[in-house]
Amino acid sequence: MIHPSAYVDPKAELGRNISIGPFSYVGAGVVLGDDCVLHNNATVTGNTVCGRANVFFPGTVVGVVPQDLKYKGGPTRLEIGDDNVFREYVTVHAGTEVGGGVTRVGSHNRFLVGVHIAHDVIIGDDCIVSNYTQVAGHARLEDKVTMGGMIGIHHFVTIGTMAYVGAMARVGTDVPPFMVVEGNPAEVRGFNKKGMQRWGYSEAQIRAVQEAWKVLYSSKAREHGNSILERLAVLEGRPELNGEVRYLCASIRRTLQDGVFGRYLEALRKDSDADRRAYYGGEG
Repeated sequence: MIHPSAYVDPKAELGRNISIGPFSYVGAGVVLGDDCVLHNNATVTGNTVCGRANVFFPGTVVGVVPQDLKYKGGPTRLEIGDDNVFREYVTVHAGTEVGGGVTRVGSHNRFLVGVHIAHDVIIGDDCIVSNYTQVAGHARLEDKVTMGGMIGIHHFVTIGTMAYVGAMARVGTDVPPFMVVEGNPAEVRGFNKKGMQRWGYSEAQIRAVQEAWKVLYSSKAREHGNSILERLAVLEGRPELNGEVRYLCASIRRTLQDGVFGRYLEALRKDSDADRRAYYGGEG
């Protein structure tokens, strides 16, 4: 099921029941799992390994080399799980040597028109990333994240599990799990009750997260302390915390205590100031 006008490199590895439309391109290092579909004018290239049942709409370009000036031409790669949909003009870049060498997309994700996933980004499962959202290098989206359109994600930011990011937000710091953030800069505006209901969380689990939000972020949060760390200590001191609230507390504490500029992953970056001077040829 390969259209005559498509180009498939002889070194590419194709699974069963593959469909490749007119004028699409599959490069030499590509592995396509069973049931993958490339519509017309889609490009899958580089050292890209795709699982099964991924769909690439017209204009999609995945697996190309990153735009980062630190990239030196090494054999970095892109890994894609199963059952992902990449709508028109989505771009996903391979990793960089200094960033670990891999960009990774999990399974059951939906990337809508014009989304960009930069180098060394890690994306979990069941995420929805809406039109023209731009995810900068080294960022991480955990599972079941939902993002509105035209959002800017700073490099090294972590978007926590079940978080909801409102349209046109500018996200420069980590987003706590289960929370709703909006604005420029993005701030916590509530918790993702609807998302938790849709994913089958129990009423007890939802109430626990709601109570945690009240302590940490609501208009009455100052009753529990002037700083987020003071409120966090109050919440952590309660005798019974369910798994979701424990994870929320651990994520916030990790960002505040170990993070740099409000981004935990920033503290883990492998390049030093001296490396950056060498990369960019300057003094900063």
